[in-house]
Amino acid sequence: MQLELLNEQGQTAAQIDAPETVFGRAYNEDLIHQLVTAYRANGRQGTRAQKDRQQVKHSTKKPFKQKGTGNARAGMTSSPLWRGGGRIFPNLPEENFTQKINKKMYRAGMAAIFSQLAREGRLVVVESLKVDSPKTKVLADKFKAMNLQSSVMVIAEEVDENLYLASRNLKNVFVVEPRYADPVSLIQFKKVLVTKGAIDKLQEMFA
Repeated sequence: MQLELLNEQGQTAAQIDAPETVFGRAYNEDLIHQLVTAYRANGRQGTRAQKDRQQVKHSTKKPFKQKGTGNARAGMTSSPLWRGGGRIFPNLPEENFTQKINKKMYRAGMAAIFSQLAREGRLVVVESLKVDSPKTKVLADKFKAMNLQSSVMVIAEEVDENLYLASRNLKNVFVVEPRYADPVSLIQFKKVLVTKGAIDKLQEMFA
């Protein structure tokens, strides 16, 4: 498969060969949905908690007599049937939200996302992306010259200190190495900028 290699002016400099196994896969909506759902679920933390009928602060006194009132029988106000009572199946802090994704499914799903990005024209390939100094303006000017002023995810084969410091103050810019690329970010960002060296690493990971 052929991908356009852009120069720093945003013009096509050449055509490069890209692996079909990573950038030429068919779109699999069900697999990608499962991949994104599992990624988000695995990032959840058990930070919520509810009380059962034993933990709520209520009197154990019977609210009214058993017979003669016309009401349903009630033993105490901590019953889950009462307003302010305990929950029957409360959420606990140790609740586990993780979902398992097989390695083969993960590789296939990530390759399907990269392939769809290439088909939609949201994937941009450059020779390299480096800055001589940790200046945000320098990197912003590079993106402006390449017409990448919207949200951009950058996948570089190596993120040095200058590139990291120059990018962290840019709004809607996310710079990572190939091993840290995640399915949610790939879908959310409007453009994905990949360096030529990162393509080889992506091939090793997802082919």
